[in-house]
Amino acid sequence: MFVDDATSRLMHLRFVPSESTFAYLRAARSYVETHGRPIAFYSDKHTVFRVAGGGRDDGLTQFGRAMRELNVEIICADSPQAKGRVERAHKTLQDRLVKELRLAGISTIEAANAFLPAFMADYNARFAREPRLAKDLHRPAPGAADLDEIMTVREERTVSASLTLHYDKMLILLQPTEAARGLARQRVTVVNYPDGRFAIRHNGLDLPFRIFDKLGKVDQAAIVENKRLGTVLAHIRERQDVYEPAWNRDRRPATRNNLRRAATGASLTSLTGADP
Repeated sequence: MFVDDATSRLMHLRFVPSESTFAYLRAARSYVETHGRPIAFYSDKHTVFRVAGGGRDDGLTQFGRAMRELNVEIICADSPQAKGRVERAHKTLQDRLVKELRLAGISTIEAANAFLPAFMADYNARFAREPRLAKDLHRPAPGAADLDEIMTVREERTVSASLTLHYDKMLILLQPTEAARGLARQRVTVVNYPDGRFAIRHNGLDLPFRIFDKLGKVDQAAIVENKRLGTVLAHIRERQDVYEPAWNRDRRPATRNNLRRAATGASLTSLTGADP
Protein backbone atom coordinates (compact mmCIF):
# COMPACT_ATOMS: atom_id res chain seq x y z
CA MET A 1 0.00 0.00 0.00
CA PHE A 2 1.22 3.51 -0.86
CA VAL A 3 -0.34 6.58 0.78
CA ASP A 4 0.36 10.19 -0.22
CA ASP A 5 1.60 12.04 2.86
CA ALA A 6 0.28 15.38 1.64
CA THR A 7 -3.32 14.30 0.96
CA SER A 8 -3.87 10.90 2.68
CA ARG A 9 -4.89 9.51 -0.71
CA LEU A 10 -4.42 5.82 -1.38
CA MET A 11 -2.01 5.84 -4.33
CA HIS A 12 -1.52 2.10 -4.83
CA LEU A 13 -3.15 -0.92 -3.23
CA ARG A 14 -2.72 -4.57 -4.10
CA PHE A 15 -3.04 -8.03 -2.55
CA VAL A 16 -0.02 -10.34 -2.96
CA PRO A 17 0.67 -13.89 -1.74
CA SER A 18 3.62 -12.79 0.44
CA GLU A 19 5.53 -9.71 1.54
CA SER A 20 8.68 -10.17 -0.54
CA THR A 21 11.28 -8.08 -2.33
CA PHE A 22 9.75 -8.89 -5.72
CA ALA A 23 6.27 -7.92 -4.45
CA TYR A 24 7.58 -4.52 -3.38
CA LEU A 25 9.50 -4.07 -6.64
CA ARG A 26 6.33 -4.77 -8.65
CA ALA A 27 4.31 -2.38 -6.47
CA ALA A 28 6.93 0.36 -6.73
CA ARG A 29 7.06 -0.05 -10.51
CA SER A 30 3.28 0.23 -10.79
CA TYR A 31 3.36 3.35 -8.61
CA VAL A 32 6.15 5.00 -10.63
CA GLU A 33 4.53 4.18 -13.99
CA THR A 34 1.18 5.60 -12.81
CA HIS A 35 2.26 8.65 -10.81
CA GLY A 36 5.95 9.29 -11.52
CA ARG A 37 8.91 9.22 -9.16
CA PRO A 38 8.34 10.67 -5.68
CA ILE A 39 11.04 12.40 -3.67
CA ALA A 40 11.09 9.64 -1.06
CA PHE A 41 9.29 6.62 0.31
CA TYR A 42 8.70 6.65 4.08
CA SER A 43 8.60 3.10 5.38
CA ASP A 44 8.98 0.95 8.46
CA LYS A 45 12.24 -0.90 9.23
CA HIS A 46 11.30 -4.08 7.36
CA THR A 47 14.35 -5.91 6.01
CA VAL A 48 13.14 -5.28 2.46
CA PHE A 49 13.94 -1.59 3.00
CA ARG A 50 16.82 -1.62 5.48
CA VAL A 51 19.87 -3.80 6.07
CA ALA A 52 19.84 -5.04 9.66
CA GLY A 53 23.10 -6.20 11.20
CA GLY A 54 25.54 -6.38 8.32
CA GLY A 55 24.86 -7.65 4.84
CA ARG A 56 25.72 -5.81 1.66
CA ASP A 57 28.90 -3.73 1.65
CA ASP A 58 27.05 -0.60 0.52
CA GLY A 59 24.34 -1.06 3.16
CA LEU A 60 21.58 -1.32 0.57
CA THR A 61 18.91 -3.95 0.19
CA GLN A 62 17.83 -5.02 -3.30
CA PHE A 63 14.84 -2.67 -3.05
CA GLY A 64 17.10 0.13 -1.81
CA ARG A 65 19.46 -0.35 -4.75
CA ALA A 66 16.55 -0.11 -7.18
CA MET A 67 15.28 3.07 -5.53
CA ARG A 68 18.77 4.59 -5.64
CA GLU A 69 18.86 4.00 -9.40
CA LEU A 70 15.50 5.79 -9.61
CA ASN A 71 16.90 8.61 -7.44
CA VAL A 72 14.20 8.00 -4.83
CA GLU A 73 15.17 8.19 -1.16
CA ILE A 74 14.05 5.62 1.41
CA ILE A 75 13.40 7.00 4.91
CA CYS A 76 12.66 4.52 7.69
CA ALA A 77 10.40 5.52 10.58
CA ASP A 78 11.63 4.77 14.09
CA SER A 79 8.20 3.72 15.37
CA PRO A 80 4.69 2.90 14.08
CA GLN A 81 3.46 6.17 15.56
CA ALA A 82 5.80 8.11 13.28
CA LYS A 83 3.89 6.70 10.28
CA GLY A 84 0.54 7.76 11.71
CA ARG A 85 -1.03 8.57 8.34
CA VAL A 86 -0.44 5.14 6.83
CA GLU A 87 -1.18 3.35 10.10
CA ARG A 88 -4.62 5.00 10.25
CA ALA A 89 -5.27 3.81 6.71
CA HIS A 90 -4.23 0.30 7.78
CA LYS A 91 -6.95 0.29 10.44
CA THR A 92 -9.59 1.04 7.81
CA LEU A 93 -8.24 -1.49 5.34
CA GLN A 94 -7.92 -4.27 7.89
CA ASP A 95 -11.50 -3.73 9.03
CA ARG A 96 -13.72 -2.04 6.44
CA LEU A 97 -12.05 -3.54 3.36
CA VAL A 98 -12.26 -7.07 4.76
CA LYS A 99 -15.99 -6.61 5.42
CA GLU A 100 -16.54 -5.14 1.95
CA LEU A 101 -14.85 -8.17 0.37
CA ARG A 102 -16.96 -10.54 2.44
CA LEU A 103 -20.18 -8.76 1.46
CA ALA A 104 -19.16 -8.95 -2.20
CA GLY A 105 -18.51 -12.70 -1.88
CA ILE A 106 -14.84 -12.32 -2.81
CA SER A 107 -12.45 -15.04 -1.68
CA THR A 108 -9.54 -15.01 -4.17
CA ILE A 109 -6.61 -12.65 -4.64
CA GLU A 110 -7.49 -12.06 -8.29
CA ALA A 111 -11.08 -11.04 -7.50
CA ALA A 112 -9.93 -8.89 -4.59
CA ASN A 113 -7.46 -6.99 -6.79
CA ALA A 114 -10.20 -6.41 -9.38
CA PHE A 115 -12.36 -4.94 -6.58
CA LEU A 116 -9.68 -2.53 -5.32
CA PRO A 117 -9.93 0.36 -7.88
CA ALA A 118 -13.56 1.06 -6.99
CA PHE A 119 -12.79 0.76 -3.29
CA MET A 120 -9.85 3.18 -3.60
CA ALA A 121 -11.97 5.72 -5.46
CA ASP A 122 -14.62 5.60 -2.75
CA TYR A 123 -12.01 5.77 0.03
CA ASN A 124 -10.24 8.77 -1.50
CA ALA A 125 -13.54 10.59 -2.08
CA ARG A 126 -14.33 10.19 1.62
CA PHE A 127 -10.99 10.71 3.33
CA ALA A 128 -8.50 12.47 1.01
CA ARG A 129 -7.73 16.12 1.61
CA GLU A 130 -6.55 18.87 -0.72
CA PRO A 131 -2.81 19.52 -0.42
CA ARG A 132 -1.48 22.83 0.82
CA LEU A 133 0.54 23.09 -2.41
CA ALA A 134 -1.44 22.05 -5.48
CA LYS A 135 1.61 21.41 -7.66
CA ASP A 136 2.38 17.73 -8.35
CA LEU A 137 6.00 17.17 -7.33
CA HIS A 138 6.35 13.70 -8.82
CA ARG A 139 9.18 13.49 -11.36
CA PRO A 140 8.99 11.75 -14.77
CA ALA A 141 9.33 7.96 -14.78
CA PRO A 142 11.92 6.05 -16.83
CA GLY A 143 10.83 4.08 -19.86
CA ALA A 144 9.63 0.49 -19.64
CA ALA A 145 12.99 -0.94 -20.80
CA ASP A 146 14.88 0.95 -18.11
CA LEU A 147 12.38 -0.13 -15.44
CA ASP A 148 12.81 -3.74 -16.56
CA GLU A 149 16.49 -3.52 -15.63
CA ILE A 150 16.08 -1.43 -12.49
CA MET A 151 13.36 -3.54 -10.83
CA THR A 152 15.50 -6.65 -10.52
CA VAL A 153 17.34 -8.62 -7.85
CA ARG A 154 21.08 -8.75 -8.51
CA GLU A 155 23.51 -11.06 -6.77
CA GLU A 156 27.16 -11.79 -7.40
CA ARG A 157 28.61 -15.27 -7.82
CA THR A 158 32.12 -16.61 -8.44
CA VAL A 159 32.76 -18.56 -11.63
CA SER A 160 34.60 -21.85 -11.13
CA ALA A 161 37.55 -23.06 -13.19
CA SER A 162 35.11 -25.20 -15.19
CA LEU A 163 33.00 -22.09 -16.01
CA THR A 164 30.12 -23.01 -13.68
CA LEU A 165 28.40 -21.16 -10.84
CA HIS A 166 25.73 -21.98 -8.27
CA TYR A 167 22.55 -19.95 -7.89
CA ASP A 168 19.23 -20.76 -6.19
CA LYS A 169 19.79 -24.54 -6.07
CA MET A 170 20.86 -24.56 -9.72
CA LEU A 171 24.17 -25.31 -11.37
CA ILE A 172 24.66 -22.84 -14.22
CA LEU A 173 27.10 -23.70 -16.99
CA LEU A 174 28.50 -20.79 -18.98
CA GLN A 175 28.93 -21.43 -22.67
CA PRO A 176 32.70 -21.48 -23.45
CA THR A 177 32.65 -18.30 -25.51
CA GLU A 178 35.68 -16.09 -25.89
CA ALA A 179 34.26 -13.67 -23.29
CA ALA A 180 33.53 -16.44 -20.77
CA ARG A 181 36.84 -18.33 -20.98
CA GLY A 182 38.69 -15.64 -19.08
CA LEU A 183 36.18 -15.45 -16.21
CA ALA A 184 37.41 -18.42 -14.15
CA ARG A 185 37.63 -17.37 -10.46
CA GLN A 186 36.06 -14.01 -11.27
CA ARG A 187 32.78 -12.51 -10.06
CA VAL A 188 29.74 -12.22 -12.30
CA THR A 189 26.29 -10.77 -11.61
CA VAL A 190 23.12 -12.86 -11.69
CA VAL A 191 20.21 -10.57 -12.67
CA ASN A 192 16.87 -12.01 -11.52
CA TYR A 193 13.72 -10.52 -13.09
CA PRO A 194 10.28 -10.53 -11.39
CA ASP A 195 8.80 -12.59 -14.25
CA GLY A 196 11.18 -15.49 -13.58
CA ARG A 197 13.80 -14.70 -16.22
CA PHE A 198 17.42 -14.20 -15.24
CA ALA A 199 20.68 -13.28 -16.93
CA ILE A 200 24.38 -13.75 -16.18
CA ARG A 201 26.24 -10.49 -16.71
CA HIS A 202 29.86 -9.33 -16.60
CA ASN A 203 30.90 -5.73 -17.28
CA GLY A 204 27.54 -5.07 -18.91
CA LEU A 205 27.77 -8.08 -21.24
CA ASP A 206 25.16 -10.86 -21.04
CA LEU A 207 26.81 -14.29 -21.11
CA PRO A 208 25.11 -17.28 -22.77
CA PHE A 209 24.52 -20.20 -20.41
CA ARG A 210 22.56 -23.38 -19.81
CA ILE A 211 21.12 -24.75 -16.57
CA PHE A 212 21.57 -28.00 -14.76
CA ASP A 213 18.69 -27.90 -12.23
CA LYS A 214 19.62 -29.67 -9.02
CA LEU A 215 16.04 -29.63 -7.76
CA GLY A 216 15.67 -33.18 -9.10
CA LYS A 217 16.67 -34.12 -5.55
CA VAL A 218 14.56 -32.55 -2.79
CA ASP A 219 15.28 -33.54 0.80
CA GLN A 220 12.73 -33.59 3.62
CA ALA A 221 12.43 -30.11 5.18
CA ALA A 222 14.54 -28.56 2.41
CA ILE A 223 14.62 -24.77 2.30
CA VAL A 224 13.30 -23.54 -1.05
CA GLU A 225 12.86 -19.97 -2.27
CA ASN A 226 9.26 -19.00 -3.03
CA LYS A 227 9.85 -18.27 -6.72
CA ARG A 228 10.93 -21.91 -7.29
CA LEU A 229 8.18 -23.47 -5.21
CA GLY A 230 6.07 -24.51 -8.20
CA THR A 231 8.92 -26.54 -9.71
CA VAL A 232 9.67 -28.18 -6.38
CA LEU A 233 6.04 -29.13 -5.75
CA ALA A 234 5.70 -30.61 -9.24
CA HIS A 235 8.71 -32.84 -8.58
CA ILE A 236 7.41 -33.81 -5.13
CA ARG A 237 4.02 -34.75 -6.62
CA GLU A 238 5.70 -37.06 -9.13
CA ARG A 239 7.82 -38.67 -6.42
CA GLN A 240 4.84 -39.15 -4.10
CA ASP A 241 2.82 -40.82 -6.87
CA VAL A 242 5.59 -43.41 -7.28
CA TYR A 243 6.24 -43.99 -3.59
CA GLU A 244 2.72 -43.81 -2.17
CA PRO A 245 2.82 -45.57 1.23
CA ALA A 246 1.20 -49.00 1.42
CA TRP A 247 -1.14 -47.92 4.21
CA ASN A 248 -2.68 -45.28 1.95
CA ARG A 249 -3.25 -47.42 -1.15
CA ASP A 250 -6.42 -48.89 0.32
CA ARG A 251 -7.78 -45.94 2.24
CA ARG A 252 -10.67 -46.05 4.62
CA PRO A 253 -13.74 -43.98 3.76
CA ALA A 254 -13.36 -40.36 4.78
CA THR A 255 -15.90 -40.43 7.60
CA ARG A 256 -16.72 -37.36 9.64
CA ASN A 257 -14.78 -38.74 12.65
CA ASN A 258 -11.74 -39.47 10.49
CA LEU A 259 -11.76 -35.92 9.16
CA ARG A 260 -12.19 -34.47 12.64
CA ARG A 261 -9.20 -36.43 13.94
CA ALA A 262 -7.11 -35.38 10.93
CA ALA A 263 -7.83 -31.72 11.69
CA THR A 264 -6.49 -31.85 15.25
CA GLY A 265 -2.77 -31.79 14.36
CA ALA A 266 -0.35 -28.87 14.31
CA SER A 267 -1.19 -25.84 12.21
CA LEU A 268 0.75 -26.13 8.94
CA THR A 269 0.37 -24.47 5.56
CA SER A 270 -1.00 -26.94 3.03
CA LEU A 271 0.88 -26.83 -0.29
CA THR A 272 -1.01 -28.67 -3.00
CA GLY A 273 1.24 -27.67 -5.87
CA ALA A 274 -1.72 -26.28 -7.78
CA ASP A 275 -1.13 -23.14 -9.80
CA PRO A 276 -2.22 -20.02 -7.86
